[in-house]
Amino acid sequence: MPPRRRGMLHVIDATGYSIAGLRRLWLEAAVRLEFAAACIVMIAFFLRGVDAWHWFVAGALLAVLLAIEALNTAIEVLTDHLSPEWSQMAKDAKDLGSLAVGLIIVLVCIFVGLVMTRVI
Repeated sequence: MPPRRRGMLHVIDATGYSIAGLRRLWLEAAVRLEFAAACIVMIAFFLRGVDAWHWFVAGALLAVLLAIEALNTAIEVLTDHLSPEWSQMAKDAKDLGSLAVGLIIVLVCIFVGLVMTRVI
C-alpha cells in the first residue's frame, strides 16, 4: 500500500476515489432508474415553471438519494462478501439498507407531488 499523500495530492486522490465510486454506483439498475425519474421531474419542473428553491431542494434530495444508494450498495457488497450464503443477519442488513433508500424515495415523491400540485 503506497503512503498517503497530503495536501492537494490527497484531494486529487480522494476525487478519483469518488469518481470510481460513481462509476460503480452507475452499475446499479436502481440508480439508472432514479436518474431517469430525475430527468422526468426536471422536464415537469421546467414545464410547470417552478421557483428556483424548488430546483435547489430537488437537487439536494437527489444528492441525498444517491448518497444513500451508495451506502446501501456498499452494505450489499460487504454483506455478500462476508456472508456469501444466506443468513438472517445478512438479510437484515440488506433490508435495512433498502429501507433507507425507500424512505428517501417517499420523501422525494412527496416533495415533487407538493410542487407539482402547487401546494408549495
